[in-house]
Amino acid sequence: MRLLRRGPVLLLWGAQTASVFGDRLYALAVMWLAWQRSGGAAMGLVAIAESVPYIVLGTVGRRVMERFTTLRSLALVDLVRMVLVAALPWTWEVSGTPGLLVSAALLGVGGALFDPNLGALVPELVRPGEVQAVNGLMDSTSRIARVAGPGSAGVLLAVMPMAGLFWLDAGTFALSAVALAVLGAGTGLRASAPAGSTAASGAGPRTRARALVRTHPETGVVLAVHGIAIFAGAVSIVMPALVAVRLGGGVGTYGVMLAATGAGSIVGNAVAGNVRLPNSLPLFYCAAWTVSGALMAVTGSVSTVTELVAVSAAYGAVSPFLAVSLSTHLAQFPPAARRRLLTLDQTVIRTMGTLAMAGIPALAAAHPRAGFTAGGVATAVVGIVGCAVVVWWARTRTPLPGAEPALESVGG
Repeated sequence: MRLLRRGPVLLLWGAQTASVFGDRLYALAVMWLAWQRSGGAAMGLVAIAESVPYIVLGTVGRRVMERFTTLRSLALVDLVRMVLVAALPWTWEVSGTPGLLVSAALLGVGGALFDPNLGALVPELVRPGEVQAVNGLMDSTSRIARVAGPGSAGVLLAVMPMAGLFWLDAGTFALSAVALAVLGAGTGLRASAPAGSTAASGAGPRTRARALVRTHPETGVVLAVHGIAIFAGAVSIVMPALVAVRLGGGVGTYGVMLAATGAGSIVGNAVAGNVRLPNSLPLFYCAAWTVSGALMAVTGSVSTVTELVAVSAAYGAVSPFLAVSLSTHLAQFPPAARRRLLTLDQTVIRTMGTLAMAGIPALAAAHPRAGFTAGGVATAVVGIVGCAVVVWWARTRTPLPGAEPALESVGG
């Protein structure tokens, strides 16, 4: 909380909190619009259309990504996203589902350019010893939006049309763009270090993700575990089926579960951003996925609403530790290398998530209890294997001269 006393941190956190909140409204509105007009198939197509740009740009778009390494360039991205979101109701009326898919894909391009570059810039706002805290602070934006977004959407839709949610999201993009432009003018931060700097000597703007993973195999393990866990965790989308089949509940029970998960994530975020994490963040990260997988497996066996609420709250509390430990580990790399690894992580999880959505939810919906158990066990096993590999690498690997990343702070 002390970080919020600093103008740049407060400005960025406030703007991103509003922006992520707007994104939750957008996600609800666009999925409902797709469902209302074209059914479940359109919902899946919208999700895929938004994910494909992350995969493409993360795989072959390195040169494009490098053009958006400053706060000012990211402000331009947000302005474009503002226009796309504001125009989406009109786009739908004119061109229907094809227009909706094109808009979703273009917004996906904006997100693919924005997310890794902003993630690479955040640690540069603070001193090295404050990186974990600022990562926890930025992670709180999604936790707050996850709790406040759906409820706020219900209230807002009572007084405005569905199109109003898109316009509100456009307004949050405008707010984010202004904040980024102001910060860019005041700090000059870049997600890639200038030539000749200490950070550049560790990993320059042309650093390839493959080389980084080869010299830092524990980071490769972390990213692989993340991708596989996302794939296995796709069973969570059939939670409504589990609630109905296992508990005989309806949308009210599902809402209670979501509230418990959100409350747990907010409490977990407050701890994850402040408690001292172990020195081996890759080992801690894989262990946290093991715990998350175990809780997912237990979810499949709940028999009362009370049990569901307790497990959901615990599951939500683990997720901030995953996010904060990963972002803090990657923050140890110089800015350019950090950006490449964040891009690789986005590519991996979007690819695995898209592949998972093609079949896992349909299989799990038929047998939700077995689906949750299998997905949870698979996630826990992946976490255990990741822990073992990280420990093995730590014992057998001989560090390469100059291979250890440096943690730099620009204008901290």
